[in-house]
Amino acid sequence: MDDIKFNWYRVYSTDKNYEAAIVKGKLEENDIPVLILNKQDSSYIFLGEIELHVPIQFKDEAIKILDEISFD
Repeated sequence: MDDIKFNWYRVYSTDKNYEAAIVKGKLEENDIPVLILNKQDSSYIFLGEIELHVPIQFKDEAIKILDEISFD
């Protein structure tokens, strides 16, 4: 994957580390590459979001998988 350049699409955003980890794991289980951008403040982790991005060609598949995950 190092040689391939992707156009990335944000499929999920959260302020909870455990949610980001679960979503990342679920996507990777389905062979979808995931890029995590942690935009949380290092001093105040309640400020900012953790964004999960997938290559644009995996967008629809990733959204279907995310629709099956519930954190309620």
